[in-house]
Amino acid sequence: MSDRDGGTGPLLLGVRHHGPGSARAVRAALEAAGPRTVLIEGPPEADALIALAADEDMRPPVALLAHVVDEPGRSAFWPLAEFSPEWVAIRWALDHGVPARFIDLPATHTLAWGREEGEEQKQEASEKREQQGEGEPGGLPSEPAEAVRIDPLAVLAETAGYDDAERWWEDVIEHRGASDGDAFAPFEVLGEAMGALREAFGTGGHERDLVREAYMRLQVRAAQREFGDDVAVVCGAWHVPALRQRTTVAADRALLKGLPKAKADMTWVPWTHRRLSRTSGYGAGIDSPGWYGHLFGAADRPIERWMTKVARLLRDEDRPVSSAHVIEAVRLADTLAAMRGRPLPGLTETTDAVRAVMCEGSDVPLALVHDRLVVGDVLGEVPAAAPAVPLQRDLDRLQRRLRLKPEAQERELELDLRKENDAGRSRLLHRLRLLGIEWGEPATSRGSTGTFRETWRLRWEPELVVRVAEAGVWGTTVLAAATAKAEADAVGARSLADVTGLAERCLLAELPDALPVVMRILADRAALDADVGHLAQALPALVRSLRYGDVRGTGTEALAEVAAGLAERVFVGLPPACAALDADAAEEMRGHVDAVHGAVGLLGEGEGEGQGEDSASRGVIRGRWHGVLRTLSGRDTVPGVVRGRAVRLLLDDGALGQEEAARLMGLVLSPGTEPADAAAWIEGFVGGGSGGGMLLVHDERLLGLVDAWLTGVPGDAFTDVLPLLRRTFSAYEPGVRRTLGELVRRGPGTRGGATATATASGIPGFAPDLDAARADAVLPVLRLLLGPDETEDADGPGDSSTNDSSTNDNGADDNDLVGVGR
Repeated sequence: MSDRDGGTGPLLLGVRHHGPGSARAVRAALEAAGPRTVLIEGPPEADALIALAADEDMRPPVALLAHVVDEPGRSAFWPLAEFSPEWVAIRWALDHGVPARFIDLPATHTLAWGREEGEEQKQEASEKREQQGEGEPGGLPSEPAEAVRIDPLAVLAETAGYDDAERWWEDVIEHRGASDGDAFAPFEVLGEAMGALREAFGTGGHERDLVREAYMRLQVRAAQREFGDDVAVVCGAWHVPALRQRTTVAADRALLKGLPKAKADMTWVPWTHRRLSRTSGYGAGIDSPGWYGHLFGAADRPIERWMTKVARLLRDEDRPVSSAHVIEAVRLADTLAAMRGRPLPGLTETTDAVRAVMCEGSDVPLALVHDRLVVGDVLGEVPAAAPAVPLQRDLDRLQRRLRLKPEAQERELELDLRKENDAGRSRLLHRLRLLGIEWGEPATSRGSTGTFRETWRLRWEPELVVRVAEAGVWGTTVLAAATAKAEADAVGARSLADVTGLAERCLLAELPDALPVVMRILADRAALDADVGHLAQALPALVRSLRYGDVRGTGTEALAEVAAGLAERVFVGLPPACAALDADAAEEMRGHVDAVHGAVGLLGEGEGEGQGEDSASRGVIRGRWHGVLRTLSGRDTVPGVVRGRAVRLLLDDGALGQEEAARLMGLVLSPGTEPADAAAWIEGFVGGGSGGGMLLVHDERLLGLVDAWLTGVPGDAFTDVLPLLRRTFSAYEPGVRRTLGELVRRGPGTRGGATATATASGIPGFAPDLDAARADAVLPVLRLLLGPDETEDADGPGDSSTNDSSTNDNGADDNDLVGVGR
């Protein structure tokens, strides 16, 4: 075999995957040789898909995806970028009417490799290989556990005196123009270098390549019988010495004997530059796909064009970059290349120049340049004619109808559920999450907290195509698949909280057919589960489901009945469950109390808005809960952290007066109480991110009680309570801590501008009555902060039923909040 036109045997073009220099060299060699067929490293099952590369809707980067038909999660990708030599070879063959074929080991074997091995078999085989250094039976060599896979480019770079394989490749290949001489010379040099490496290192840890190379040789021989020696082979440079090797057909077939098989499907899928990078875990990845794409696409003056791209990006980010910066950066890059003895500026020189000239020595804007340009977020496209599972086709249809195009770069999407298109987008994203397709992730809204608002962070990753294929087992449409998956998840749920969470997700995704199944299982589980902790964990999700169901107009009568029953069981079982708990269990129970309190707050929304049974039942639920909190706050057997939290929740709800709260705190902080129990009570009352710091800032009575108790703790007990107190107060905002420290330093009753009033305890506090004039002065500021009524900014004023259900997370109506601003 030969690497030159006119020699004997096929033309072997050894390349670096995703190397723009290799891609240019391949194009030049094919133009010079004009072969009758082109053989390319890749799975032969994709031969029927090659013609799609010429479709006008096909835009690299793309990838060939192969997956096992009955096990879509077992998959493999063969990515191709515009600057990949294999892609250039495909396009050259299509443009010249020359047959192109893939000659690597079929995906049916690649995907089945190791599939039939169980964990025990793998362990036994690994131990045997370690002891004997043998391969697995059946002619399928395995990679020994002790083998070290070498990077041939790194070895060549080190031999040439480079400490960076990327820089060596740039100098030797990327900066060599097509006009530098013989079109076949680089392939001859690389072939000889790889031959020397394989003599020195053997397979270099790539044991399975022996099987792949045997199959390639058989395919090359078949092409020779059909086209003679007028055949070009584009493959990784590492394989060139093996394809030159003279072996018998019988020997190659013996290596392929007994290979496992799996039925596989194959198609084209979009890919991204980011997924081509090494950091994504892709074995044949490169460090700078965006830079390589620029080198391949820039016909002339690549450095000047690159610096212009960088300047445009930085200007878009409001960085002051002028044309003079571009000129100076180009000059500096050229100077650095000359000083370092490089033929042309490479990525290292351009990066150093950008940092010094455009980023003023800062790595912060330079990181943006690396992320957006050096790596890049380019997302490829495939034509509609490409094979796809039915679920993928339905997803594509929904994406077009909802104008929700997949994008590689992360973006934030704000949805108003009162708008039909936004509601459809919300349904789609929630259904996909049920199916395990994490295209969108819910985020916290920066604006309104009404339940008609949703915020999503969207980012399409190529691997999601595999998730879609996996989800195809549940149905042929997104709706049918999500429904079937939800029903199966409900049956297999391990806890009551899982079922209630699933009910919430079914309402968010609007799956009316799945909800009855989930509700039946939920009712059964709730009736059988006697653990108060489990019931307390399950209640919040169930109540949220009621709230979201109202916003979307979904009937939630069954949910309301289950929620009310669940709440009643929690009310009855919580006081006994809080007795005699250790510190860890008490902290966990405090979390359950907080969760139930939030759920009851949502259940109690709308109280007083009407005289119907629903309003009355909500009032009863809230009243029952306040009774439970009073019981918890007064029992000595309940841990201090739970008692303190119960008092605080009653105070926040207005069910407990300030004087009574101060009295209870005074009792707990009296000398007769153990310091550790008192510290736990304080932690429950003002800790846990409940706004306790601001409460102490604005209520000097409580602050005085805490201060007096703290200064009176004996020295030997102070060491024991210090960790708990430190955890309590360190969670406060820095400004709150500073204010508390200043108040303690000044002493009680010295707050500037505040009117100190003597209380029964002798500790100064606030004025007894509201100062209306001072309160009115705040209204203009609130009007500026809250802005106009949100309902007026939407498509229209909206009907009253929609607006009434739009409440914020604290149970207050958004319109009521805006009304304060008026």
